[in-house]
Amino acid sequence: MKNDMRSKRVLVAMSGGVDSSVAAALLLEQGYDVIGVTMKTYDFDDVGGNVANESSCCGLGAVHDARLVASKLGIPHYVIDFRKEFGNHVVDYFVGEYFKGRTPNPCVMCNRDIKWGELLKKADVLGADYIATGHYARLRYDASRSRYVISRAIFIQKDQSYALWAVPQDGLNRTLFPLGEKSKPEVREIAQGLGLRTANKEESYEICFVADNDYSRFLKERADRANIDILDGNIVRDGRVVGTHHGYPFYTIGQRKGIGAYGRRMYVTEIQAESNTIHIGEEKELLHSTLFACQTNWVNPPQDGSSIRAGVMVRYKDSPEPATIFLESGRTRVVFDRPKRAITPGQSVVFYDNEDLIGGGIIEGISD
Repeated sequence: MKNDMRSKRVLVAMSGGVDSSVAAALLLEQGYDVIGVTMKTYDFDDVGGNVANESSCCGLGAVHDARLVASKLGIPHYVIDFRKEFGNHVVDYFVGEYFKGRTPNPCVMCNRDIKWGELLKKADVLGADYIATGHYARLRYDASRSRYVISRAIFIQKDQSYALWAVPQDGLNRTLFPLGEKSKPEVREIAQGLGLRTANKEESYEICFVADNDYSRFLKERADRANIDILDGNIVRDGRVVGTHHGYPFYTIGQRKGIGAYGRRMYVTEIQAESNTIHIGEEKELLHSTLFACQTNWVNPPQDGSSIRAGVMVRYKDSPEPATIFLESGRTRVVFDRPKRAITPGQSVVFYDNEDLIGGGIIEGISD
């Protein structure tokens, strides 16, 4: 927390949930000039699945809740239209990655390009010095390195630092995370004490623009719009065709459902988009020791050709595992001390030094 800057104006991204509501309340209590904003990022009649019930993040219900919380706190509230930007940077990315046979993490791109991209531009328009969110993460300035450092939240069960690896330094310079030292029960207690209508609101875990959590429906509809045929293809085991799938975009590494029965547990081990082929194997075939990453962002970039030790996560809710990271002519190679299960191209790989996030990237390939 930048305690010496309490008189400054801050734009709080209010999703209509309890976390961002309490983030706004805490900053107001600390003396900041708070403005609440809710980002309109899509229309339900565009993404489908929940057309008659705009109750999730960014829907009419969320806007209504955020506006009522802002009124209760006595702060201004605005709705900002980011539908075009969100469609270009997040939804199109999400769809494109699945059609490459990869499994994306759209929240990472939303954080980088929308919250710490477009929202910062709006902060400038509204004369705000900072933006703030309800993320459970901590932020500090490391004077020895002249860098801002994100750390895992005190309440580790809700830690969201994994999805923040791509936020650049010039964005962190203008960021506040009021909930980094709080637990979820504490946040709800604060909201109840303030009489906020979001105090007991249930959390939403699905991707916001796939409100029914039906990825297959969403991808089919997007494919139809683009005149893309999703075709059946082969399921292969040890070089032999053993079955048929109904379109490779509907599968991900480690998946069991939808691949047929083989008398023993089988999993998707590889997706080949070019040949429309799904490879399957046993549990042990999901274990790999090495991955390669692209689009890497570092808090303090290591020298090319160097290697560092770190705790590494390959998915949200993962636990950091010890590994060695090699910087090789611009490419990042990660070698785990022990093989990891179901490393998935398209997902984020995130590096930690104890509690500090030191970098991250997009998984582009795996190796034994």
